[in-house]
Amino acid sequence: MRKLGLVFTLIWTVGAIVLLAQRVIVNPDPSAELKRLFPAAAWISPKQGEPPHFTAYAVDPRTDPKAPPVGYAFWTPEVVPLEHGYHGPIHMLVGMDLSGILTGVIVDYDSEPYGYFSVEPPQFAAQFKGKSIRDQFRVGVDVDAVARASISINSAARAVRDSSRILAKALLDPEAVKR
Repeated sequence: MRKLGLVFTLIWTVGAIVLLAQRVIVNPDPSAELKRLFPAAAWISPKQGEPPHFTAYAVDPRTDPKAPPVGYAFWTPEVVPLEHGYHGPIHMLVGMDLSGILTGVIVDYDSEPYGYFSVEPPQFAAQFKGKSIRDQFRVGVDVDAVARASISINSAARAVRDSSRILAKALLDPEAVKR
């Protein structure tokens, strides 16, 4: 009986470790980054919903409950957790307005061995501002490579594209998403 208890405990412990290893941990307080994505926002909600997202408002909905949102922000690894660069997930916070236009991308964390010349330079994230979710997001076509770290750059572009489209499908009015 004691051996059975030990086996059960061992199996439970291994299972818990595997589950924790798969959990995506992102910046717990992205308030400064969210303000960069939506500088005119009066209030940005805590992360909520499925897929997980923040909602930006021009007027504080706590004082005006009828205040419409102006956009959404989300972490790419929480929406597309299996998209990895060369060395792991690239944590990017993406902002999107109600018409499916990206308000910006912020690379918050990466463990890429060549990130300093691929996904970390400011011009990499800056090129996504103003892109429509309907764009191709193909490196060398409508996304500049910035460097030759092709695995990282391609993965990051796919993560922005796929997560943006998933959020748009879940939260945006299809009639409003044009271009």
